[in-house]
Amino acid sequence: MNQLTLVLPCALPNAELAADLLKVLQAPALAALLSRTSSSNLETFDTAQRLLPHEAWLAHALGLAPAPNGAAAQAAFAVEAMRGYGLAPAPGARYFLLHPAHLAIARSHISLEDLRQLKLSEEDGRALFDTARPYFDEIGQPLAYGDAGTWFMRADGWSDLQCASPDGASTQDLSVWMPEGEHARAARRLQNEVQMLWHEHPVNAAREERGLKAINSFWVWGAGLATAQRPPCAASLHTADAPGWLAALAEPAQRHASPNSVLAGKQDALVVLGGLIEPAQAQEWGLWLQQLQALEAHWFAPLLAALKDGRLGRLRLVLSHRDAWLDVTTGKHAQRKFWRAPTLNKLKAS
Repeated sequence: MNQLTLVLPCALPNAELAADLLKVLQAPALAALLSRTSSSNLETFDTAQRLLPHEAWLAHALGLAPAPNGAAAQAAFAVEAMRGYGLAPAPGARYFLLHPAHLAIARSHISLEDLRQLKLSEEDGRALFDTARPYFDEIGQPLAYGDAGTWFMRADGWSDLQCASPDGASTQDLSVWMPEGEHARAARRLQNEVQMLWHEHPVNAAREERGLKAINSFWVWGAGLATAQRPPCAASLHTADAPGWLAALAEPAQRHASPNSVLAGKQDALVVLGGLIEPAQAQEWGLWLQQLQALEAHWFAPLLAALKDGRLGRLRLVLSHRDAWLDVTTGKHAQRKFWRAPTLNKLKAS
């Protein structure tokens, strides 16, 4: 394989914690990959886009946005995710990703629960979908079902609606993350209607009995126009530990990626590993360290070996946190730079 691009959302720790975390982390392969490089660049991200850096970067890499940063950053994933679920978007229609969600009301603000924490089963997700669908049909914005936590809404007239990604909005004060634009009021009104439909729904009553949080709202984002042709992408996408919408962007056989499965392919590959997002969002840094330590054994060490023995020509690493991403490239010749001592310092330089 000529080139593999490995995207690691939330692999950069918070700056104030980085030094302490990296004292504990034992990752010599990652240190070699980050230190012996042919290129290295830290890109500050414009958080006004209300996305996480890896989302904007990925949309650009997949041909869904004209730029990965600045005013042109977008996350128009909905249409391609629909296709990944076997759905057929109507050409010219505008679709949004829609996720059943839990909004928590605190004393001073409203927050969005991390969708991964909801543990919504297919049976319960389908029941909530079936309750909401007639209302969406009635207002001319029909729903389509992907999986329990991933639905799609057609809303051709909402071209102005500016939405944040759920991972971007999670753990934040939603007063600055709610949809904006001319149709923002209509979106809030739709949320209110669905909240009433699901209030005291048997699914939520049963969830609360099991100690789970009620599904009391939804989150929309990722809008895009359906075209007859899919956008070109130079690399084949693979995912692991990814939410449903992201996994759906990859072919079914490429949604549980491993180094062996990726390196066996002849086409250049783009791999997104999502396992660090949940612990980073929750600021569970012990779990974050465990996950990164597992990546050292299962990904970084095998890929370093593949570079050295020539099975992989070039490795590009894209590591991010909320405000920036680090983009480094290495290869067999770069790994021969023995005078560069392996270090993890680039993880805390952000």
